[in-house]
Amino acid sequence: MREVTVSGSAARLGREGERGGGQAPLHGIAALQRAAGNAAVTRWIQRAAEPPQAGREREYAMAPTAHGEWRGFCTMMREAGVADDVVDDAWQLVLGGLADQGTLNTEAESIQDVQERRDRAMANTWFSDLVKLVGNHLEINTPTLALWSGGEAVSRYAAARGHTPLEETRFGRVLDRLVITPDWDLKLPMWRVVSQAFVSRATGPVHIFLRAYEPESVLLLQEVPQLRAIQAMNPNVTLHWHPLYTLPDGTLREVASDLQLVDDASYTSRDRCTAALYQYLLRVHDRGNAQGEHAYRAMSAGLAANGNPQD
Repeated sequence: MREVTVSGSAARLGREGERGGGQAPLHGIAALQRAAGNAAVTRWIQRAAEPPQAGREREYAMAPTAHGEWRGFCTMMREAGVADDVVDDAWQLVLGGLADQGTLNTEAESIQDVQERRDRAMANTWFSDLVKLVGNHLEINTPTLALWSGGEAVSRYAAARGHTPLEETRFGRVLDRLVITPDWDLKLPMWRVVSQAFVSRATGPVHIFLRAYEPESVLLLQEVPQLRAIQAMNPNVTLHWHPLYTLPDGTLREVASDLQLVDDASYTSRDRCTAALYQYLLRVHDRGNAQGEHAYRAMSAGLAANGNPQD
């Protein structure tokens, strides 16, 4: 292994200019050792000795303050009340994880089982170290936690009704506003790891919002099973399911058991929730409503897979 010299922005820069001078914060190897220990330092050095890969993730992991979103990340994290040293470490861990994620994704491709494949892709120690570092900034600011499936509009809907989805936590809000990398396949495992940490904070009612029933979604394949395990230890964790339908103007309404669209239709079981959603899509959905067509298509695909084609 060639000798690695920590220099440039990874070692000297940071927020010194933003803070108006003074001692620069730790970056690169020093920051990693403080945040994640010697194992992370070893990975950092190994990366420096490897040839560059496609994309700029590896380059940014070696020079974190060169990333175009570094200053924005600092500003948003500071506004969220995150300490400066935590900001420095969190950014290094995000970029380090993205740089290694491609290798994990390649390893996961050969795994047939969907959940095992996702678990392998999520086995990114940079991201697990990240959630250990920022876990307290995933706390909810309302009495109830929210999970969802079906697009960002559903997250906004849940928040507007007084629940806290991941994107409305202090750290989740920051991640949601960043691009970091255009490669979604690299970012998705990070979101899944962060989501896992978010769900683990459930201590009371959890409201679940569905616009389409997709069995292989993160919600149904990862988050709900995790909640079931938490329920076994804490009966205060109760699940409240909300089936949603999108009107032509983009408005979301909930589907009652009589197939009327209402402001609040909460079910205590997933089966009753999805039954109401399925029945509405089968009997009432207007195929001319493009806003509701994705849910209809997802439902049709599910039924067809079970030998009941709809189209």
